[in-house]
Amino acid sequence: MPGRLEPTARSRLLRRAAALAAAAAIVWAGACGGTVRSRVRPQSEPGRPYLQEYARIDGIAVWIVDGTYVRENLDEEFTNFGQHYAFSFIPDDEFWLDRQNVPGEEGFFIDHLLVEHRLMAGGMAYDQALEKGDAAEKAEREETALAKEGAALRDAHEDAALVARIHKELLAEFSGEIKVWVVDGELVRDFYYIDFTEGGHDKVYKFIPPKEVWIDDDVSPEERPFILLHELHERHLMDLGWAYDKAHPDSSRIEFECRRHPERLAAALGREIALNREAT
Repeated sequence: MPGRLEPTARSRLLRRAAALAAAAAIVWAGACGGTVRSRVRPQSEPGRPYLQEYARIDGIAVWIVDGTYVRENLDEEFTNFGQHYAFSFIPDDEFWLDRQNVPGEEGFFIDHLLVEHRLMAGGMAYDQALEKGDAAEKAEREETALAKEGAALRDAHEDAALVARIHKELLAEFSGEIKVWVVDGELVRDFYYIDFTEGGHDKVYKFIPPKEVWIDDDVSPEERPFILLHELHERHLMDLGWAYDKAHPDSSRIEFECRRHPERLAAALGREIALNREAT
């Protein structure tokens, strides 16, 4: 997309991450030391779940992992990244970053994880640690020219221009009354909502135009139908009056069922497209 910044140099990201680590006020629970003591080693079958060691920071091994494998075999709620205190299957001296379909945000995610992991190791609840991690990540994002450009458009109430920048590809085969768009997920996180992951729709996010479903461009084409199934099911339930806190787990249940039984996906997706055709 025109205007996208080149990915930040890895050396700068690692220096930034190390600085955050050194500045954190909460003492690490159980000193990490200088070496990584992973309890889980890379699998003999490539990509399940470990793909590549990205960095080592303050005693933490940062791994790029196969997020599809994690969602299908460990926890369907795993999204862009995770650490031990949010996902117990991740060793406490590792951070996991999902392989990005569109690379460039790794440094932001590491900034977030360094704060969140340290706070939770010190006893802070996840919701509070998430908020602090979001704040660190947002501060890093706001330094970019892209974020400043988005803020200027938002302040000028140029909503149509913002959405036009975010839209990337209309998935015509899934669209009808409800339009399904692949969107620039980095721009959504920069411009609107830092915790946007995988997908969303107008019944949850006010910044999404009416009768639209957005799929993050970081989701691989092979995984898009599962995410779309989740979003369409959730949207239909919320259109019927269900609260998000009830509709989301029911949608995760159906998504996970089809991940385990992919032969059911086409029928389930067709049913949700039809139900949303009648929705408001």
